[in-house]
Amino acid sequence: MYLILRLLVVTVFAIIMLVFGCGYCLFSPKNPKHVHRFGLLFGKLSYLFGIKLDLRQSEASKAIGTFVYVSNHQSSWDLVTVSNAVRPRTVTVGKRSLAFIPIFGTLYWLTGNILIDRNNRNKAMSTIGQVIKKIRENNVSVWLFPEGTRSRGRGILPFKTGAFHIAVGAGVSIVPIVCSSTGHLSLLLGNNGHIIVEIMDPISIKGYGKEQVRKLSRYCHDVMAIKLAELDAEVAKLNKKGAMIKSGVQIPEQYPDD
Repeated sequence: MYLILRLLVVTVFAIIMLVFGCGYCLFSPKNPKHVHRFGLLFGKLSYLFGIKLDLRQSEASKAIGTFVYVSNHQSSWDLVTVSNAVRPRTVTVGKRSLAFIPIFGTLYWLTGNILIDRNNRNKAMSTIGQVIKKIRENNVSVWLFPEGTRSRGRGILPFKTGAFHIAVGAGVSIVPIVCSSTGHLSLLLGNNGHIIVEIMDPISIKGYGKEQVRKLSRYCHDVMAIKLAELDAEVAKLNKKGAMIKSGVQIPEQYPDD
């Protein structure tokens, strides 16, 4: 029942987004404000899938300015989880093949995101220069998934260096965004439990030049991997507590996650 209902709602939502969303974007195509607006709309679907989503943001990351946002990339669930964390005037950088995904691809292009050809190294390196130029000239932030592919329950995969070349070249700080593991989510469940998305403190690129990009990449990876482990442990406690409440088990006053 949940599967059928959700597929119907998502289908209607997709049609509305294609017709009205694309039409709306045509009045100001590739406006950097669009990504934030549509990211929040897609994020609202988390309620449809029975996800109790907790979005957290550090005070330091609320500072006005331009950043390079880097997030872990797990699965298609990212569309309704980490999309809630998209900040105003932020565009994403993704594979050119994304433009060919029905409905989503059209919106992805019209909302001003940057498409790169990862199979062509020379073209990709040229795109890095274009991204840096866009950050400087248009006062926009960029969002990237430095793993380059979906992790599918394998933790945080090794990072590619493109995002960090961009940050160093543009002279902007890196803001890590970590979403707790989504492996327990299912279209068949009414209650999918908790997911935590955390926007962390900015990481300064001061002291890092082109020669230290890999070092910067490894440091960011380690910071995010530690945070993922912390969030997963917290989510496990929250879901366990929720299951105990649902089954009528009495919860001790000093429950471990309080």
